[in-house]
Amino acid sequence: MSMPYAVAHLAVTTAKSKSPAEATSRALSLYRQWQKSVPEIMTLYQLNIPSSAVRAKIREEFEKNRYVEDLSVRDILLFKGQTEYQETLNLWKQETHVMRYFAKEEAAPVPTAFLDKFYEGRM
Repeated sequence: MSMPYAVAHLAVTTAKSKSPAEATSRALSLYRQWQKSVPEIMTLYQLNIPSSAVRAKIREEFEKNRYVEDLSVRDILLFKGQTEYQETLNLWKQETHVMRYFAKEEAAPVPTAFLDKFYEGRM
């Protein structure tokens, strides 16, 4: 199976938001970019999970920072999100890096009781 050749996604210059509305607009724009790129991400990394799970994970990552109000923090988060987007679509990550986002849901629960930890060898 041949890998499709992707167009390089160039870095976006950092910008300081002038207002909360502008920061929100930039965040929504980045969110749309991520969501529109899901089919390409699925193909590039040959992910063996449903695209709905990838879309849900993207939404979850954006929802974590939904209520951040400080403009400078929002600008940094937008920069980090844009960097992740660029690294993902330029194949600067490996499949394991992408799959780490889903490891939390797939991992077995960590034992909490003393004997369970002992049996697992976590003491």
